[in-house]
Amino acid sequence: MAFKIKLVKSLVGCKDDQIATAASLGLRRIGQETVQPDNEATKGKIKKIVHLVQVTEA
Repeated sequence: MAFKIKLVKSLVGCKDDQIATAASLGLRRIGQETVQPDNEATKGKIKKIVHLVQVTEA
């Protein structure tokens, strides 16, 4: 399994660690999507920025 992650809210005004987390997932602009593996590291990153992204199973 894998996660399809889409950035749906702006990173402007977010904390630096949240911006870095989004960047580590490959998300820099609103509307960008990425597919990430289903593992604990990815789940932790999603949890940190859950209010900024939309997650579906790929």
